[in-house]
Amino acid sequence: MSRVLADSNALLDVMSEDERWFAWSSEALERCAEENVLCINPVIYADVSVRFERIEELEAALPADLVERLLIPYEAAFLAGKCLLDYRRRGGVRQSTLPDFFVGAHAAVEGMPLLTRDVGRYRTYFPKLRLICPE
Repeated sequence: MSRVLADSNALLDVMSEDERWFAWSSEALERCAEENVLCINPVIYADVSVRFERIEELEAALPADLVERLLIPYEAAFLAGKCLLDYRRRGGVRQSTLPDFFVGAHAAVEGMPLLTRDVGRYRTYFPKLRLICPE
């Protein structure tokens, strides 16, 4: 079975029942889970954690038997840093981009598709990355 990295925005859309994105995110996650193993990494876990008061609540929302937890390879960390440097050289000023680069680099290095609805930065800095995203 293949693995798909699930970006925090899709997970949070479902958890928050986001008015605009709930339908797309829930359907995409369900479809991917039927044919693949859904995965997260520590960056995604941390991003989703802000919605919860206690780790036990987060663990219940992302049960390990349904969502595989992966560590980020050092090669992905290196690539994330290089993408951040490129972003800044292009004039990017947003300070919170490093988590996105970690997620994109992780998927790219491991050859996993990334399920996300936030495609702009991923398409720019990881052009070969397969994205599962809204059309």
